[in-house]
Amino acid sequence: MTDTSAIDTLQAVWGQLTAPGAQFAWSEQEVRGMTMRVFDAAPPDMRFIWELSAGYADQPYLVFEDETLTYAEAHAVVRRLAQVLAEDHGVGRGDRVAIAMRNYPEWVLAYWATVCLGAAVVGVNAWWTSAELEYGLGDSRPRVIIADDERVERLLPILDGLRAEGPLSLITVRSDGELPADAVRWSDVIDAAEAPDALPPVEIDPDDDVCIFYTSGTTGFPKGAQLTHRGSVHNLMHCAFAAAASAAATALVAGEEPDPTPPTPTIMAPTPLFHVTANNCLLHPGTLTGAKMVFLHRWDAGRALELIEREAVTTFSAVPTMSRELLAHPDWDKRDVSSLATMGGGGAAVQPDLVDKINAADGEKAATTGYGLTETHGIITAVGHAFFQARPSSVGPVMPTVEAKVVDPVGDEVPPGERGELCVKGPIVIKGYLNKPKATAEAIVDGWFRTGDIVYLDEDGFVHIVDRAKDMVLRGGENIYCAEVEAAVYEHPSVAETVVFGVPDERLGETVGVAIHLAEDTTLTEEELRAHLQPLLAKYKIPEHVWFRPDPLPQNASGKFLKRTVRDELLAAD
Repeated sequence: MTDTSAIDTLQAVWGQLTAPGAQFAWSEQEVRGMTMRVFDAAPPDMRFIWELSAGYADQPYLVFEDETLTYAEAHAVVRRLAQVLAEDHGVGRGDRVAIAMRNYPEWVLAYWATVCLGAAVVGVNAWWTSAELEYGLGDSRPRVIIADDERVERLLPILDGLRAEGPLSLITVRSDGELPADAVRWSDVIDAAEAPDALPPVEIDPDDDVCIFYTSGTTGFPKGAQLTHRGSVHNLMHCAFAAAASAAATALVAGEEPDPTPPTPTIMAPTPLFHVTANNCLLHPGTLTGAKMVFLHRWDAGRALELIEREAVTTFSAVPTMSRELLAHPDWDKRDVSSLATMGGGGAAVQPDLVDKINAADGEKAATTGYGLTETHGIITAVGHAFFQARPSSVGPVMPTVEAKVVDPVGDEVPPGERGELCVKGPIVIKGYLNKPKATAEAIVDGWFRTGDIVYLDEDGFVHIVDRAKDMVLRGGENIYCAEVEAAVYEHPSVAETVVFGVPDERLGETVGVAIHLAEDTTLTEEELRAHLQPLLAKYKIPEHVWFRPDPLPQNASGKFLKRTVRDELLAAD
């Protein structure tokens, strides 16, 4: 079958699944004063999704290294934690609970307990320094922080200051060190045997906040994206739709009948749960389908291969760097990875050569990818299998309830094939940025979210990303806004001028580079710069490439630094 025939088959299946009365039918409805596409069969909220999963009972749910919890065990803990949060800490609808830890099972359990109370989870970036934690927690004002030992160590110096602004409780996870007198250990208060028979009753509006995820800031401070129940439900349904459409179309391409009852997946999620990639696009659909979710203590390709073999992982979804490292690891040919059906993910472009490598791997593995942002609750597009091979430079077509347009610099829509900024509208667009009405108004105009990505749409509606309008470095799936790093660099008194930019990197896609012109009669070394930045920025944001320039940085007529010129000159000279 030709590439064109494969795409035609996908489009035909797409139409069948979204036809009136079908599983993914949609209609236009008014949401928050705007008309948008909404799935007709959308569940009301994420608590409903969690309660549905109780039917999986004794099936394995959470695997962390050598630990396993069943769905029944997880539900008992969630009911008990919800009770503790409500009765002992006063958490209810509209409140917030911050989760600051590795991908421990407790992250997932705390997430569902908070969501089921009608409260919002504040997903704390586990790499944040004390200063970044102070800003994020001061901005979001949670009633409770649930944190592991590593995060507690960074929280303690700022805890009193945060508590001066309002009540704040601390629950520690897997901790054995000294704690403030009023802190409680998870192990002391969460006993599944004490779980009530039901969750506390609560009324949840579809447009209530379900989660606050922080995006890197374009002006030096991160922004708290307000994710809603409606947006999360629709992203979940988009994930389910993409899987169903791809499976049905793949079967038809192969001359087979689509499987009406696909097997329950086992999903490895090696990326952090404080991002929509792992939380919204893996944990949510995995929980809905009764999947076994496999987590690691930290990323290690060799250990990942061990767990893939042991747990018979079917879906590996991560940033492309991790897929490359799996395929290149010396144990790839020594481990039984035949269970793997799909490899891929998002957070960065899956390069065409990686698509070929995955599709060529033993066991008929299929490459998949998706494109989205925190501000869209997860995916805007998705594609996989033969359809990704047919358009390996694309990130797929936009999902059913997403309206998309490509605009020029003045906001006029351009025709297919022409480049411009991608703007999207639909229930997956966030409510706004917490406490930042100006930033919200700039990013979301009449319901249209400006992604900042320069794209073009091909004749079949597939999105092709060609550049970024935002001044950002994409390092291994982590968005790093150059202005945030520049602001921290400028805090050093020796720095007169600086620009930060992305440096191509084979493993991570990009790493952070900085060019600096020093103030007169001052000195600064790379080591001194990194020591200065260490308390100000998470480790992954600290520049890995540093250039000191004796002359002032070039500027254009309006006084803006010619960042691209500086970058190109420095990289060409290396």
